Amino acid sequence: MDINDHTDSPLNLKVSFNLLLKQYETLAKSEDEFVAARAKRILNTAQAYPELKEGFSDISILKEREKEIAIILEDSFSPILTKNEIKTASVPFHNLIFNSSERFKSIIKAAGNDFELKIKNMPEDDTYIIACTIILSFCYGYNLNFKRPFYYEIPDVNGILRYYKILYNADFCEIVRTEAAKKITREDYNELLDNFENIELWKEKFPPNSYIFKGFVISNIFDVTDDQSISNIKSNLIGEDKRKQEGFIEEFHEVFRSLLGVNDLKVGFSTYNEEEQTFEHVYGVGMNSFLLNNLESTCCEDALCGWSHNRLLNENKYFSVSDVDKVFKLSKGKVPHIVSLHEQGIKSAIFAPIANDKGLMGILEIVSNKPQVLNSINANKLIDVMPFIVSTVERSKSEEENLIEAIIQKECTSIHPSVHWRFEREAKHFIKSEMRGEQAIFKKIAFENIYPLYGQIDIKGSSEARNKATQQDLTLQLEAIKRIFESALEIESLPIYGQYIYQTDNYLKDLATHFQVDSEQQISGFFKQEIEPVLKHLYTIDKLKGQINAYFDSIDDKVNMLYKHRKDYDDTIALINKEMASLLDAKQVDAQQMYPHYFERFKTDGVEHNMYIGESITREDSFNLIYLYNLRLWQLQVMCEMENAYYQMQSNFPVSLNVASMILVFNQPLSISFRMDEKQFDVDGTYNARYEIVKKRVDKAYIKGTTERITQKGKISIVYSQKQDEREYLRYIKFLQSKHYLDTDVEIVELEDLQAVTGLKAIRVSVLYHKEENDKSFYTYEDLMKEIKV
Repeated sequence: MDINDHTDSPLNLKVSFNLLLKQYETLAKSEDEFVAARAKRILNTAQAYPELKEGFSDISILKEREKEIAIILEDSFSPILTKNEIKTASVPFHNLIFNSSERFKSIIKAAGNDFELKIKNMPEDDTYIIACTIILSFCYGYNLNFKRPFYYEIPDVNGILRYYKILYNADFCEIVRTEAAKKITREDYNELLDNFENIELWKEKFPPNSYIFKGFVISNIFDVTDDQSISNIKSNLIGEDKRKQEGFIEEFHEVFRSLLGVNDLKVGFSTYNEEEQTFEHVYGVGMNSFLLNNLESTCCEDALCGWSHNRLLNENKYFSVSDVDKVFKLSKGKVPHIVSLHEQGIKSAIFAPIANDKGLMGILEIVSNKPQVLNSINANKLIDVMPFIVSTVERSKSEEENLIEAIIQKECTSIHPSVHWRFEREAKHFIKSEMRGEQAIFKKIAFENIYPLYGQIDIKGSSEARNKATQQDLTLQLEAIKRIFESALEIESLPIYGQYIYQTDNYLKDLATHFQVDSEQQISGFFKQEIEPVLKHLYTIDKLKGQINAYFDSIDDKVNMLYKHRKDYDDTIALINKEMASLLDAKQVDAQQMYPHYFERFKTDGVEHNMYIGESITREDSFNLIYLYNLRLWQLQVMCEMENAYYQMQSNFPVSLNVASMILVFNQPLSISFRMDEKQFDVDGTYNARYEIVKKRVDKAYIKGTTERITQKGKISIVYSQKQDEREYLRYIKFLQSKHYLDTDVEIVELEDLQAVTGLKAIRVSVLYHKEENDKSFYTYEDLMKEIKV
């Protein structure tokens, strides 16, 4: 078998001891008789086998000349140091080892029969190019710095992975050009410098087997497990993506096993919440806490004894428990962290504080199922890795704070994507000013000459429905109280019970005849201050316990009142808002694709939305009024779709309520600016403020000369002030009538004057409904109600 079989390389490898033997030829002339005699002995050994000097690639010769090779390498592999040094003789880019020290052999033996020795960090795909760079150095004097640290990863007898760094001695190597070798010019070299990954180019300049490698390399190998473990911990912690991967924590366990020499070791973490004085579970793939066991969080004083609490939180020093079972017996199971470890079958542990100058941030927990393998002595090895863990936790805390801030910004004070660029630009200016040492001011965010659009789908009669639900709940609760006192009066004939029945009847009468705003508050005070103390007394009477238990079971824990009909009402409002907002949000995605614009919505008793469109928002010279007209048509169509969607799902809601839709048209461009105090956009200018006044009051406006509200169930109301708006929306209505969104009963009405606002008109038109999403029939509101009831 030949060394070069199944290899692709510019080097034809030959094992040769030529350069080593030349050194012995020099030593043979030494004045030191002992040195000279030893050199001559080695030369005589090699002289009988010319191939040892000339070189060979047949692997069988290594076996045949094993004795002679050992003699030639005797000085390089000193018998005195063979059990201490880790050393091998081999050829480059090949796993072939033909001589090694006794310690190396014992390391390989301990790794097991199925272990395959392989160099780590050796890029297999680049070996051809690496061989070419060596040729450039040896033959042409171009010294390319391509040195990388190479390692062996070899498990010991306990299965713990140990790391060995390889340092090559290439003193006895020579490279010879063959006739097939092409001469490398300076131009070739310059071309290769910028084409490392172009394997075809390298093969063109250095054809396969065009150079002969003669010699061998000596590998001096060192156990660098501690250093490499620390490096691995560092790289694992630095790599944010790694920390999110499923195998991260198991890799982390392996690294600590190598560092501490314990094969069944596990690592856990818990974070310290200074504000609440608690230890908390760390969220992440495979993360665990042996201190908390299965708890999400616990008070620090409940998790540790006094001494360990002071050691970790105040002194910021580690401590170990080398024999958990022993300490558990001595403490009689009264030390919290020992109990937690004992319950998990842990036999020894180290707890190390993750702390910086500001104090404790968390706990590193290292545990093992074997006693005494973790102790105060090997805990000292953590000194070298803790700075990296501290740095990572500091970074993680900073990232978490940023993430929390980002979530708050997104969920509570979100900036719409259409205007985010403007805030980003201003934030960059703010940072630059701070960096220059100037007074940083976050300038006003304003958008000029933009067109507003407003719409709402409002729940009709929501106040009346809420009052009715409140009356029903209070009536049920009062009647339950009345029944309890009637039963009590039969058992104990006390006049006071009659007086409570009289009060209850009065409240029931008031609820039925004239329910007022403060009725709920008055009756609630009656329950809490007068009735509940008496019920506690009555509970001592066995015959009343069942009724009293039933009464308190009907009381909601959160509001401390009977909460049945009001819950149905509140749930209905929440569901309506959720469904309508979700539908509007989904439709908005398409609208933004048509042309970017600012959008915001609010949930009240229904869903309101604002939109602003214009050049200053898009920051592109692309705005045309056609996009405004398109958005107005889109808005009207979506309001029809929302009406339809609502009545299709109305039967699923606990309470049957109606909705009415309205659009407000404002045909003049205006300016808006972001109010930092309220974290929202408002219109600028006195004239523009008129738009906001109309928005707030118009849905309660009446048709002039009547007591009829402008918004009605089953209809869409479009409020405007200019004749051109009327003509525009009548065109949209005609188009949507052709699409069977709207009925033909268009009416134009005048509105009663609002405070400081006159001359408003409205177009009202009925919506056409479908019973189901795929229903092809069209119904007015009245027809739909009849169909649903049928």
